[in-house]
Amino acid sequence: MSYRCSTRFKPPKTSPESLAFALDGAAHAVDAVRAGGALPAALARIFTRIDAPAARGAIQDLACRALRALGRTDALIATLVRRPPPPLAHFSVRLPKERARRQYGDRCGRSRSPSRSDGDDPAASSYGEREATPGKPLKSALESLLACALALLSEADHPTYAPYTVVDQTVQAADARAQWQPAKGLVNAVLRRFLRMRAQMLKAVLRNPVARWNYPRWWIDAVRAAWPVHWEEILSAGNTHPPMTLRVNARRTNVAHYLEYLRARHISALAADEYAIQLTRPRPVEQLPGFKEGLVSVQDAGAQCAAKLLNVRDGLRVLDACAAPGGKTGHLLELANLELVALDIDGARAARIDANLQRLRLRATVCVGDAAQPAQWWDGRRFDRILLDAPCTGSGVARRHPDLRWLRRASDIAQLAARQQQMLRAVWPLLNTGGELLYSTCSVFPEEGEAQARAFERAASDAVRLPAPGQLLPSVTPAEQNHDGFFYARFLKR
Repeated sequence: MSYRCSTRFKPPKTSPESLAFALDGAAHAVDAVRAGGALPAALARIFTRIDAPAARGAIQDLACRALRALGRTDALIATLVRRPPPPLAHFSVRLPKERARRQYGDRCGRSRSPSRSDGDDPAASSYGEREATPGKPLKSALESLLACALALLSEADHPTYAPYTVVDQTVQAADARAQWQPAKGLVNAVLRRFLRMRAQMLKAVLRNPVARWNYPRWWIDAVRAAWPVHWEEILSAGNTHPPMTLRVNARRTNVAHYLEYLRARHISALAADEYAIQLTRPRPVEQLPGFKEGLVSVQDAGAQCAAKLLNVRDGLRVLDACAAPGGKTGHLLELANLELVALDIDGARAARIDANLQRLRLRATVCVGDAAQPAQWWDGRRFDRILLDAPCTGSGVARRHPDLRWLRRASDIAQLAARQQQMLRAVWPLLNTGGELLYSTCSVFPEEGEAQARAFERAASDAVRLPAPGQLLPSVTPAEQNHDGFFYARFLKR
């Protein structure tokens, strides 16, 4: 049978506070990704049956950890489990053979939707509504349970849980589901065998690049070809836990005042940029002082560059193309009084722009339409500034969206680059003479960044390229420069 992350999911009969409960939910989320679905959609469906906020947070954390280590854990499982027991074979996810080959080389599947570069929302990508598709038997949720456990047990430094706790709770998770109970002895034996032989097993499997870096081979090769000096740092950054970075609302407060506000409530944080604050420890947004009142938003420091680079001032007419869920829209309106049109092709996601602006007490005209088809939505009045935050592979935000690496395929790069080019050419005529356009993606692949900018500059005779950061590679140190990967190019219309 295929797992579709639907309402058929039923929480296990274990305590929601237990690690076993969280491992079960994470296993089903990982299983949905193996089947070609997106992690945000999988988690959303699982969470409809789970009320406890702490349990939701634990499930999401474990699922992300497992996906960041999936190359390694799959290699370990292949070594430790030579022959699946009946439950593994019977309760399996099904994938088409060709789809499976594209995702994991010769082992797993892929996904198809574009990613977006909004650093303020872990579920921001437009791929977030995808579900699994049935086909050939390949994986099971029980195997994904092993992957979640092995991800914890194979952590290099400062393990989150004691090894005996992980083993015990994984066995408890297997025992809590009738279809898994026959395999709980296998689960126990596999995990204990790994602990006995941990060093030698890791040494053996890490000779394989996919197990070493936890990306599909084509992704590793593409990053290495693009960045021969920095490729290892880029891949490593994608396997780290992302920081929780806030953007202060410049209309309501500033970094210094909000830091004092946090310290008074014993919340540790540091200044990361002009409007950015990085929390020492992430926490649910509902626990952030002033969040509901619009004092701060959650947005990666790299994503916060966009509004500043657009050089806005009061009275300008601005288009934020591909605007959902509204992080950059909000930032632009925090910096100046603008006549702003926020456009997105997805109606449901466009509604989130309104919700975010209401929280921030800001206003914009929200439109549903395709940036590549202005005739659908444009009123004929040109803009002074245009932000085109184009759909892309999301390769720069791999740590925040660890499912993307397993859902993408190599051909996506060229397909998305063609879409980006189409959008650039479509919105450029909407810009006033003397106006500026900022092109951005959350990708580290040059085809979606520098190559795209150069091609546009050659094609548009009235475009003058202005100073901009260009490629921001993912960075984890120093702490105040911990940000995702983005590309920025600015153009003046003469």
